[in-house]
Amino acid sequence: MGPSFEFEDRLRLSGIHRIAGVDEAGRGPLAGPVVAAAVVLDRAIVPEGLNDSKALTAKKRTELLELILADADVGVGLASVEEIDEINILRASHLAMNRAIAKLDIAPDHVLIDGNLVPRDMTLPASPIVKGDSLSLSIAAASIVAKTRRDAIMWDLAQQYPGYGWERNQGYPTKCHKEALRNLGVTPHHRRSFKPVHNIL
Repeated sequence: MGPSFEFEDRLRLSGIHRIAGVDEAGRGPLAGPVVAAAVVLDRAIVPEGLNDSKALTAKKRTELLELILADADVGVGLASVEEIDEINILRASHLAMNRAIAKLDIAPDHVLIDGNLVPRDMTLPASPIVKGDSLSLSIAAASIVAKTRRDAIMWDLAQQYPGYGWERNQGYPTKCHKEALRNLGVTPHHRRSFKPVHNIL
């Protein structure tokens, strides 16, 4: 059983129609920004096969991304490595979420957020949904946009800083990435507040 419109339908019954799904990618990596996406799907044109981005291949995510961008209202927001180090990763991911929502063409009436917390400075009505990316179609779409956008950023950074394997590990603390950190040192794109990076510094 994949994601459905169950949560969206409950809101619609109470007269709320413009609903955005929001998710982020990149809370766990040692390098790179955290990227969030907000997606308002058109109920009449929902791409087939929407699911939690982690359950899809890179090829499938790219195919779905094109369909989502063609027919949905999409906003993408980032929080930089500097912001992550300054305010912590949870606050930074919430900042990226707020930025993504602000980039939508029309503000949503309600926001469905993947996770168990609503960003504390969010001004719109919102509901957190644990494992939302595998339950809500709107959040699943947002998870695909956030993941593909972040992977593309990490691929670009991998060309500038070869040796860390970011084109494969996307900055996550894999064995190869941690070895490269020890051998090649810390780049400007590493999160200095994260323990494996902090310990090397």
